[in-house]
Amino acid sequence: MASPWRAFAADNPRLNPEQSRQLRLNVEQSRQLRDWITVLIHAQVDQGPTPRWTHRDCAGLVRFAVAEALREHDLAWRRSMGLLGRRLPPDIDATAAAPLRHAWRRADGSQGAFVSAIELVQSNTRFVGRQLAQAQSADLLFYDFGDDQHLMVWMGSYIAYHTGRVEKGDNGLRALKPAQLMAWSDTRWRPATDNPNFVGLHRLAFLA
Repeated sequence: MASPWRAFAADNPRLNPEQSRQLRLNVEQSRQLRDWITVLIHAQVDQGPTPRWTHRDCAGLVRFAVAEALREHDLAWRRSMGLLGRRLPPDIDATAAAPLRHAWRRADGSQGAFVSAIELVQSNTRFVGRQLAQAQSADLLFYDFGDDQHLMVWMGSYIAYHTGRVEKGDNGLRALKPAQLMAWSDTRWRPATDNPNFVGLHRLAFLA
């Protein structure tokens, strides 16, 4: 069976240089966004999913973290997220953040709060490489399994993701060191250059 990712990639070329320059955060804002994304995902792993996160799968984790990172983080928000008393990054300038929030590019040219894993990567990121040494915090690991695709997030020292399944006693969130993932017996999940299922590292297009 042909991979939906391969078909999508053939029919929907990656962002061209002009598109990728639009609505790009500057270096400092990009650092703040990376910091917020890792803080938010770590909080989900550490405390369990907040009710604010409704679409709980691998792409949903990324959409949630980006949307919450780009908003204002007032006292009520920090309380609702269980982040009171924690050292947090500064807010991203609202003028730069607001146009990016809930504005994912879709395959049909529209924009909105929801995109699939394929659309998130193909239309909203740029390819970095296939070696973890190239990763920066909040970069995405993308896998293609033919009839399914999957995203993980590089957190700086570990990898976080959602399995796409929620069961009693299992919220679906996982956090693994790279060595653990590289040692998995199911080699399809290894982020290695010799793994054809590992498409590679991708970076959000609006980061500097």
